[in-house]
Amino acid sequence: MRFDKAQFETSYGTSAQLPESTEMEIAFAGRSNVGKSSMLNKVLNRKNLARVSSVPGKTVTINFFECDGIKLVDLPGYGYAKVNFNEKKRWADLMEGYFKSDRNIRLVVQLTDMRHPVTKDDLDMMRFLQAVGYPFIVVMTKSDKLNKTERANRLEAIKQELAEFGDIETIPFSASNGEGADRIRQAIENAVK
Repeated sequence: MRFDKAQFETSYGTSAQLPESTEMEIAFAGRSNVGKSSMLNKVLNRKNLARVSSVPGKTVTINFFECDGIKLVDLPGYGYAKVNFNEKKRWADLMEGYFKSDRNIRLVVQLTDMRHPVTKDDLDMMRFLQAVGYPFIVVMTKSDKLNKTERANRLEAIKQELAEFGDIETIPFSASNGEGADRIRQAIENAVK
């Protein structure tokens, strides 16, 4: 796959706007400020394709990217406390509308922050994905921020935190040094074969 050929296609702010799913889709989900946009840019070998912000909760739409005949779908971040109730509800409706609109989703790339234990929101998302039958992998972002001991401890701890999901693939990832980018690309390619 030519990941570097990805192009931004369009954004949708409500689930009613979502077009019919006609191509295979890879969705990217995670908490606000987990580094979804940075990860997408690194995996796609592009500097500013997905907009990166220092302010959490900036992705408030579902953003579609066209990539070599498949759609990459950047979902709004969840779990950010500093937005009002109506905005949180709109995000929740948008996410639910996306996942329940009979889409050709081949893989969900679920992001967590490697520096911290998996959150309740993350677990809820993964339980939802498991319940509706969407395959997913877990990408642990910001791996470069941990020293060797912290990293080893987190890799051991996440096995326990995700034990209920069985043998789920976990990939340490760094947008700074590119660790894990090749494994994410491979997981996407395997999912769309």
